[in-house]
Amino acid sequence: MTLLCHLDDVPSGASRGFDPGHAGCDTVFAVRREDGLRVYRDNCPHANSPMAWRKDAYLNHAGDAIVCFAHGALFDIDTGACTLGPCLGQSLQAVALAIDAQGYVRLIDKEEIQE
Repeated sequence: MTLLCHLDDVPSGASRGFDPGHAGCDTVFAVRREDGLRVYRDNCPHANSPMAWRKDAYLNHAGDAIVCFAHGALFDIDTGACTLGPCLGQSLQAVALAIDAQGYVRLIDKEEIQE
């Protein structure tokens, strides 16, 4: 398992990108809501490009959906499914994680985060 962060590193209602595989750019991002944390690969299934237009900017203005800033597609935070845009029927790739009793977030399969 690969240490990603501590829960406190991603405030509720926010998103943050990470480079756990040391690729030189964010390859996964986390979104935290009151009901938990989701981690996805930082790769739009339609454009095959990073999702954020600037560091850690993965959510729409309302903060209720993940957005690909390359073409405006919206994705459900809980499932990663595209809900609007050219990639309907496709989903972001979720990354399995575990959160320990101290609040540390670890990625379960490191191969999922490597390019």
